[in-house]
Amino acid sequence: MNAKFGRGLIASLTLVTGLSAAATTAAADVTAITGAGATFPYPIYAKWAEAYKAKTGVSMNYQSIGSGGGIKQITAKTVDFGASDMPLKPEDLDKEGLMQFPAVMGGNVPVYNLQGINAGEIKFSGEVLADIYLGKIKKWNDPAVAALNKGINLPDENITVVHRSDGSGTTFIWVNYLSKVSPEWKTKVGEGTSVSWPAGVGGKGNEGVASYVQRIKGSIGYVEYAYALQNKMAYGQVKNKDGQFIKPDDTTFKAAAAHANWEKAPGFYEILTDEPGKDSWPITGATFILMHKVQNKPDNAQEVLKFFDWAYTNGGKMAADLDYVPMPDGVTKLVRNAWKTQMKDASGKAVWH
Repeated sequence: MNAKFGRGLIASLTLVTGLSAAATTAAADVTAITGAGATFPYPIYAKWAEAYKAKTGVSMNYQSIGSGGGIKQITAKTVDFGASDMPLKPEDLDKEGLMQFPAVMGGNVPVYNLQGINAGEIKFSGEVLADIYLGKIKKWNDPAVAALNKGINLPDENITVVHRSDGSGTTFIWVNYLSKVSPEWKTKVGEGTSVSWPAGVGGKGNEGVASYVQRIKGSIGYVEYAYALQNKMAYGQVKNKDGQFIKPDDTTFKAAAAHANWEKAPGFYEILTDEPGKDSWPITGATFILMHKVQNKPDNAQEVLKFFDWAYTNGGKMAADLDYVPMPDGVTKLVRNAWKTQMKDASGKAVWH
């Protein structure tokens, strides 16, 4: 399993400037496409972008700014596509003239910084995670935590809660899960890409949360699994809906993802948290691409679709190597059909054939 991506990948996602006008007038001449949004999928988008540029010469330039920023930028038409881990509801898509489709699936994991305690050793329940983030559980040796972790010497140490400071789809997946398992969380805090946090400090992006947790002893945070692996962070087991304590990996993400019914999900609106099944990771989610149904730059839009078409066909192993779950063939067929029927140029001609 390889969760590393180096400077070359980041460079491939750096915004390209100085494109000639001719570069955006014909599909054959488009040399760069632009996107912005979720940090959750950044590691795999970086991998795909590097490989795709080597294959085609076309750069995929992606700003990892959080789902909230991605929604704002695609709504304002400042990028070719937006990216969000929070799917937009069908009525919101219609309001903004957008379509969405899932790119890849993965999992959020609780990460912690406790001396002498390794990855996968600490067990959490959804209720305990909610109470930690509500600020009700303040110490690592609190009886509620200790009851789940018999045999582990939990320190008499304050818990520092770390959360996202920006509008975030990773936050949406996390707080959507907490809302399902904790009535108090649902009532007092609720869900969304941004919430009013009862406790803790905020970091920008998955990168910011990971950095804070690494620096602050006794801290707990939540990041996409690839970030935990990349940064060699300790992550916890979580009790799932069937009462099993599960470790995160692509197998347990797949088990949760198997319960999705994409064919019946209007606008591909599907949430994968707290799914049933003894092997299901309870904080699983998909990440989505947002594009306008009517394209003023159809050649750019076609290049975006070519990129994701290539990623669906050729990017599965790269995704699995980073412990994401590639979209099943049946789902990618549904997505390609949606491209054909939903996305048009200004004259009403289909962008994807």
